[in-house]
Amino acid sequence: MPFMTDPTPRRAPAGAAVLREDVTEAIRAAVFEELAAVGFARMSIEGIARRAGVGKTAVYRRWKSKLSLVLDLVGAFAAQGMPAPATGSLHGDVRALLEVASGALRHPVASQVIPDLLVEAARHPEIAEAVTAALLDGQRGVVTRIVREAVARGELPEGADPGRALDLIVGPLYWRLAVVRTELPPGYVDDLARSAVAALRA
Repeated sequence: MPFMTDPTPRRAPAGAAVLREDVTEAIRAAVFEELAAVGFARMSIEGIARRAGVGKTAVYRRWKSKLSLVLDLVGAFAAQGMPAPATGSLHGDVRALLEVASGALRHPVASQVIPDLLVEAARHPEIAEAVTAALLDGQRGVVTRIVREAVARGELPEGADPGRALDLIVGPLYWRLAVVRTELPPGYVDDLARSAVAALRA
């Protein structure tokens, strides 16, 4: 997007490399595929470059290491955020959130990448911070809004705890799909939505 406050075109300094956006996106896509295929520990810049169809120098122009590359991707994912449901009822919002979250966790790439990053987070504080931002902060914000609006409608009492709500809503789903890694039985999301709402109102 052009800078509207400065209509004068700016030229790159002489000798500066111009990074093509299509190459950058190809590398980012290759990182997710490589993570899903071999995991963070075995992932290499060489493998990423080969999968993206570029040279290693194209990767190193953008990121200094595979750690910085993964952190950048996780941070970008966190910045996208998760849309907050607005169905007009607590049950509807919880059900919609569970549907979105279950779809994301069942994605073939996410189902491989997320558990691996959580293991690496125990070894790398930088990854731990980025994963927390990507997996927790966004959902915490959505659930906080769901709780606040439910309180305003009189569906939940004043002082309802968004942290407890997040545990009750998303915790069981994450356990089944990311930890135990089993398929959800028919009607599981509906049952979980009803159970979570009942527990929040208790």
